Amino acid sequence: MCSDNPSGADNQQERPGFEQWVVGFVDGEGCFSVPIFRNRTCRLGWQVQPEFTVVQGARSVQVLHLLKQFFGCGQVGRNGRHDNHREDLFHFRVRALRDQVDRVVPFFEANPLRTAKRDDFVTFAAVVGLMAQEHHLTLEGLRRIAGMAQSMNRRKPSRFLESSEAIRQPPPLTEGGEDMVLASWRHEGD
Repeated sequence: MCSDNPSGADNQQERPGFEQWVVGFVDGEGCFSVPIFRNRTCRLGWQVQPEFTVVQGARSVQVLHLLKQFFGCGQVGRNGRHDNHREDLFHFRVRALRDQVDRVVPFFEANPLRTAKRDDFVTFAAVVGLMAQEHHLTLEGLRRIAGMAQSMNRRKPSRFLESSEAIRQPPPLTEGGEDMVLASWRHEGD
């Protein structure tokens, strides 16, 4: 494939300047975030979910479909939040780590953002890189990622960093080689 576009989109999007439109649009309407939330099915009980999102009102949803076509990944859907808007909101969202690594991060590294959002992207790209190397699967890596994530988007302190599970080291393996369940998780639902 000869296209420089992440998805090899059709000729409509191959015209000069379309990449700059994407950058400008994302500078104004996009968001790079790294939520960390409880998920007891994960090894450490926490899940890191890097997310690239662009939100628009229903009257402009077609541009979100253009972004999906351009990047060749992600989903367009109805946003659950309305805030103070008079119309339904829709989002273009990319959550898959492989799509972040292969498409989103390389595009914005080659086509830098121009606003303060660039700082959030730099942190986002660093987190995606750490996750690609599976650092999020260790307590030390998860702490590092949580510290980075809470510096983005004027966020409140990370719930992970405030939790007792993050403060203490995980228990050692039992003699049988099985992980012990943390006491706080053992009795939930009883």
